[in-house]
Amino acid sequence: MDVGRLSVSRPEPAPARGSRGAEGLLAGPLLFVRYAFPPNHHGYCGPADSVAFFEHGVSGTDDRELRDLARQFAGAWPYLELIAAATGLQDPLDRRVVEAYWVGSPRLDQVDTWAIGGSMEERFRYVAGPRFSNLTASVVAGGVPHHSFAVFCVYPWVGLLGDDRRAAQALTVLDRCRIRWGQVTALHGDQVVLESRPLTWDGRTLGLGDRQPETAVRSVSGVGLVTEIAVGDWVSLHWEWVCDRLTEHQVAALRHYTLRHLEVVNGAEARSSPLTLLS
Repeated sequence: MDVGRLSVSRPEPAPARGSRGAEGLLAGPLLFVRYAFPPNHHGYCGPADSVAFFEHGVSGTDDRELRDLARQFAGAWPYLELIAAATGLQDPLDRRVVEAYWVGSPRLDQVDTWAIGGSMEERFRYVAGPRFSNLTASVVAGGVPHHSFAVFCVYPWVGLLGDDRRAAQALTVLDRCRIRWGQVTALHGDQVVLESRPLTWDGRTLGLGDRQPETAVRSVSGVGLVTEIAVGDWVSLHWEWVCDRLTEHQVAALRHYTLRHLEVVNGAEARSSPLTLLS
């Protein structure tokens, strides 16, 4: 697991005052850090200083600097703005918006198809060129602004998965990039052992396989974003990192929107790039 570029040795501080809302839930900007940090750590998106971004999440500091860092996620930020505007919320980092994008919620189905299509037009028409029609087909087929839509229906078209045509590596990237869920079976210091369902490719369609064991990172030298984990908990994962503990309702939502976009991307009407990439 590539955690070498993240060097921390100090004890984890207690979350700052104001890091949780009235209901005891983690504030939206800090929840965003948990999900956005893993690809940022790998250098795929977001600010150049991933350590500063990580430290905001560890300390629980929701301030202007954190919000400025969040806006540098050129992939995720427009989706947050789209969800917020469509559901009557002023702040793209409102927890309800952040959770809808990364995990899923009924808010996503409140976003009008025309609004999604307009956003895609503004962001990707020039980059995708003649293949833009495949992206709009994904919207018409039921795509909503969930992270799995970005991974399965958008990223390959705009070149964010690189130019590698080897199926095994492409499948690994798609699997690691999506937000997935797993149940914890053991804890070993900075690492968590869990069972999750990997992405599969049978030569024609993408799907989810049977539960398999995997090891994920929850902290480095005891410093991390999610430390209160117990055996039996359901957690979300992004790349090799644990992002958050999930309720059964959240697991159901994440599964629902993941399967929804797998169905979209596998549909003949979408003719999606991941299928071209893997074929």
